[in-house]
Amino acid sequence: MTSPRLAFSTLAFPDADLATAVSLGRSWGYDGVELRLIDGELIDPGMGSGDRARVKRTLAAAGLPAVAVDSSIQLTGEEPGTELRRFLELASEWEAPLVRVFGGPLPGDGPGRRARLAAAAQVLEAAVPVAERLGVAIGVETHDAFCASATVAELLALVDSAAVGAVWDSHHPHRAGERAADVWANLGPRILLAQVKDARRDAERADGWQLVLLGEGEVPVRDMLGLLAAGSYHGWVSVEWEKRWHPEIAEPETALPQHLAVLGTWLGEITEARDRA
Repeated sequence: MTSPRLAFSTLAFPDADLATAVSLGRSWGYDGVELRLIDGELIDPGMGSGDRARVKRTLAAAGLPAVAVDSSIQLTGEEPGTELRRFLELASEWEAPLVRVFGGPLPGDGPGRRARLAAAAQVLEAAVPVAERLGVAIGVETHDAFCASATVAELLALVDSAAVGAVWDSHHPHRAGERAADVWANLGPRILLAQVKDARRDAERADGWQLVLLGEGEVPVRDMLGLLAAGSYHGWVSVEWEKRWHPEIAEPETALPQHLAVLGTWLGEITEARDRA
């Protein structure tokens, strides 16, 4: 990761239109944008041609490339293949290299689990020809029943294609008890996007965690960055400030510049240490 490129997710802007979000992100110094919300709403792959063209023009005017188009697709859900193809086409139109998907629900063990993994792999396999033709990869996020990188690795082992890989969300594997080194060992060469966020345990919250500014929690983001650098990761590092899902957290005007500053410091220290070694 010799020249890390830093992006931010539009999840940070639930109350702003896309033009405002990308303009602010650009002014703070971000290099790219991860598209999850468009004008404050989840992306609809069926949006009309006029709206699709407007999004493309907005990104071009801001000088920010789309690093991923994030879907809510669950591979183990009901008939995800059609929606996945539509998202791949949308990402191609916006010149984004990646569509993010979720694994979805998964039984704990036994034949049911193996069958569900096999079905998810079949969805990915069926989408590979479209993905390869369009030049857009599919990234399975460490999330939901696939929080642990070991589970994502099980799925990816069933799909032998460079067009399918992983999105490493820094928080969820930590919640699942994995170290950053475990994630890298499980997914390393197939990581297509690194999402960073920090959090601390909070027994008063339903999910047991409170999202916090970078460096104020316990998620091993710095370890993650070090492993990516040592492993010659050349993809994007994207700040996922989940203001849409957690309205109580800081405003993007506070959080996104703070993340950028801390990431810059950590990445600089990592580079200096590597150069001295």
